[in-house]
Amino acid sequence: MPSEVIENTPQTSCYAKNRTRSEIMDGFKQAIPIIVGFIPVGFTFGVLATKNGLPGHLTVLMSFLVLAGSSQFIAISLFAASMSPITIIVTTFIVNLRHFLMSAAIAPHLSKMPMLRKLMFSFQLIDETFAIHMANIDRNNFGEAQAITLNCIAHFCWTAGTAIGVCGSHLIADIKPLGFDYALPAMFVVLLIWQIKSNMHAMVAAISACTAVGLYLAGAQQLCVILASIFGATAGVVLCTIRKK
Repeated sequence: MPSEVIENTPQTSCYAKNRTRSEIMDGFKQAIPIIVGFIPVGFTFGVLATKNGLPGHLTVLMSFLVLAGSSQFIAISLFAASMSPITIIVTTFIVNLRHFLMSAAIAPHLSKMPMLRKLMFSFQLIDETFAIHMANIDRNNFGEAQAITLNCIAHFCWTAGTAIGVCGSHLIADIKPLGFDYALPAMFVVLLIWQIKSNMHAMVAAISACTAVGLYLAGAQQLCVILASIFGATAGVVLCTIRKK
């Protein structure tokens, strides 16, 4: 038995290396929509933040440490309106409440991940990477190296896009004509399409979207995403229960 273990060890090690290499390459491929979306949106944030009086180095640091596009844009608008730090913190906290739902959904699949990597993973978990991770989990294609590679690329692209925006902000008078604000919604549409595998998924997506739009128009701008997520998830459970009966 000991001799068999020794003979098999090189093969096992080679298989593990090949698997890790394959997962890393898969993570790069799946990050393409994020790269396409994050660079222009990060650029937009860098320009807007700089033009609203936030120093360039703090703008880049904010993208690196916060890593939350929607709350960063809101924080900049509140900063430009001379709101108090408490108001900015509370508002961005409410906007990011959806991360509790995302963490709860993906936590069971991270049980074998070492604590240090788990902390790194949780820090880099955002809407876009969460969508891809859950799609991989549904396809039994979720790997640690793949997930971390995807997270790191998203983190780098968002920070790099912000840095480019800060450096080029003096060259742009008005960013609206460039149409960069469409990049993020377009990326989310692509990620959503990847996850729709049945009519049930399409129904839940439609219900969530209509709920979010309705809440936004009703004045719940800060809570529309989290409330629509809860309502959509509840609707999905109810529809699945009815179908099983």
